[in-house]
Amino acid sequence: MTAGKTAVLLLNVGSPDKPKLWQVWKYLTQFLNDKRVIDLSWPLRTLLVNLIIIPFRLFRSTQLYKRLWTEKGSPLIIYSQEMAEKLEKLPGVNIKVFPAMRYGNPGYKEAITKIEAGGFNNLFVMPLFPQYAMSTTGTAIEAVNKEIRKRKLDVRLIIKDQFYDHPLFIKAFVAEISKFPPSSYDHIIFSYHGLPCRHLEKCHPGISPADCQCDQYMPDYGNHCYRAACYGTTRLLAKELKLGAEDYTVAFQSRLSKNWMAPFTDAVLLESLSKGYKRILVAAPSFVADCLETLIEIGEDYHKLFKEAGGEELQLVSCLNSGDLWIKAMAEIICDRMNYN
Repeated sequence: MTAGKTAVLLLNVGSPDKPKLWQVWKYLTQFLNDKRVIDLSWPLRTLLVNLIIIPFRLFRSTQLYKRLWTEKGSPLIIYSQEMAEKLEKLPGVNIKVFPAMRYGNPGYKEAITKIEAGGFNNLFVMPLFPQYAMSTTGTAIEAVNKEIRKRKLDVRLIIKDQFYDHPLFIKAFVAEISKFPPSSYDHIIFSYHGLPCRHLEKCHPGISPADCQCDQYMPDYGNHCYRAACYGTTRLLAKELKLGAEDYTVAFQSRLSKNWMAPFTDAVLLESLSKGYKRILVAAPSFVADCLETLIEIGEDYHKLFKEAGGEELQLVSCLNSGDLWIKAMAEIICDRMNYN
């Protein structure tokens, strides 16, 4: 690690403070009005989000968060805080770790205030999204940069914008998947959070998602193609797990319309039944911490869908959360980037 005091800012999306209508409304308003999340013109985004999307989603979203909530609160917040605590205590890693959310609490501005007061020389920013997307990593980095410029903070800034191909990240996810031996299931689905197709088109202008071959290799037109990174993650996991191409499918979840990344995870699950796959293992390698999309969307809603359609078992693999191997992976990612920079 380089000389001087080093602060590490771990950034995730965020969560409402409570599973109550007012708190969920506040969270969704901040989240969905972000121009990098819904990349429409300001007038259109404002009307669409505040007059259509939020009013129609508010009650259902609140009910979903009520199902997710634990006695300690939001799993995403809990696991993010545990990651920070364990990372800071690792032997030989002399850093101060600040967990923060892009939206909601604990907020990134509050974390930067503490970092400023602490007199740190180095600030390592690590958005907790393995594959870069403008609506996750992109907006987190932009927000932090804007706040640092606003405060005229004199600090050496180091950013890790994706880590989908880091060997220890892959090893940590393989360890979680291996808790449910893939050979005892009919098929594996690697489910990633989806994006609007127009977000993908911005990665490679002039090439439609249908014509893009980034499911086969990392394209020459840049290393920030989200779809390419998702398929790249899958290939690395499949290699370590010794899976053949016929053993798994890549799919995308959490769509808001048909013009999102395909194939859709729920559709793939139903199609699996027609192929005779009755026992399915699902891993979600675009999430490092279990959250609404894993525990509720896959673990409960997709599970119910699959069982009611005739499936026998749908097993969700836990995310990395605050597991020891993942904490070691984070430390190595940070140290490698600090030394390289």
